[in-house]
Amino acid sequence: MKPGMVPPPPGEESQTVVLPPGWQSYLSPQGRRYYVNTTTNETTWERPSSSPGIPASPGTHRSSLPPTVNGYHASGTPAHPPETAHMSVRKSTGDSQNLGSSSPGRKHSKENTLTINCVTFPHPDTMPEQQLLKPTEWSYCDYFWADKKDPQGNGTVAGFELLLQKQLKGKQMQKEMSEFIRERIKIEEEYAKNLAKLSQSSLAAQEEGSLGEAWAQVKKSLADEAEVHLKFSAKLHSEVEKPLMNFRENFKKDMKKCDHHIADLRKQLASRFAAVEKARKALTERQRDLEMKTQQLEIKLSNKTEEDIKKARRKSTQAGDDLMRCVDLYNQAQSKWFEEMVTTTLELERLEVERVEMIRQHLCQYTQLRHETDMFNQSTVEPVDQLLRKVDPAKDRELWVREHKTGNIRPVDMEI
Repeated sequence: MKPGMVPPPPGEESQTVVLPPGWQSYLSPQGRRYYVNTTTNETTWERPSSSPGIPASPGTHRSSLPPTVNGYHASGTPAHPPETAHMSVRKSTGDSQNLGSSSPGRKHSKENTLTINCVTFPHPDTMPEQQLLKPTEWSYCDYFWADKKDPQGNGTVAGFELLLQKQLKGKQMQKEMSEFIRERIKIEEEYAKNLAKLSQSSLAAQEEGSLGEAWAQVKKSLADEAEVHLKFSAKLHSEVEKPLMNFRENFKKDMKKCDHHIADLRKQLASRFAAVEKARKALTERQRDLEMKTQQLEIKLSNKTEEDIKKARRKSTQAGDDLMRCVDLYNQAQSKWFEEMVTTTLELERLEVERVEMIRQHLCQYTQLRHETDMFNQSTVEPVDQLLRKVDPAKDRELWVREHKTGNIRPVDMEI
């Protein structure tokens, strides 16, 4: 009998049914019988066939596992195939209908998983197809679970950190857009000031006639245009610059809270993973100690009593229980991190859509104001165009002559 195994009770199957060569029967800690091939280390719930040449039944729970002690494999995982369990996402969202099928709450055997930076992923060689949480979109909640190597150093950057950096960059871009509009306002104000100043110029003020009227209207149009640009700059400030600057005033502070929250969950996950590794190592040591004492007793190389063996078996069982507890705590921490990642990334996605749409609307307002400014400017020039069309040099000459003539009698030659 293998050291640490729970022997079948007297009168049970092992005494009445002959198993194929190399197969032994054991009871799991839950009292369920299973079979181990001591040659191939295969484990199955179904009793192997005793017919010559016929292999054991390939039931759905049959797998290649290391030797077991007290219902646990040497790797620290339970000897019996783990039962499937789901852990639902705590926070409900409008897009969480598929979370149950993709949640990490589903337990996997150690051979089918790969742990990277304390996060457990399906092993690439045995990974079943995972359905995306939002299959019809390129959603943040589906593509930022793994960490990325930091191009600036040897460390890694969490996928969530990349999302935060994008959000903060978007906030900075929004601020710079607001500053750009502010510079545009300054230009408009300075332009309006110069137009108003130029409209008061006395240059060519003595021009007369219809051309003089047109010239006076040119200068007046500058004053009207200056007023248009002042109104344009005022609307830019109230309807474009200010909203861009004030939108999500506390955004950076909120992002820092999100960062700390997710980072704390990752730290807790790392701590739980370290506890699992420690418990796994302790179980291996207890199993090794039990194996050694049992072998010494069997070959009578030691005076160890059966009580010593029982004590070592209890310690091994306790170490196995500790490992299961640590694994459960780790899975709880990973499930919590998973839930918060989904909830928070969907919120970041919503905020990004909101930011882009808000900027688009205010830039549309900018173009609308610009069109209106052009129309108002055109209205200030229209009187100039009308007067220019009325400029008549002949009429002007007539009016000037009538006003300034000194006599229409021409000189003649003097006679001798």
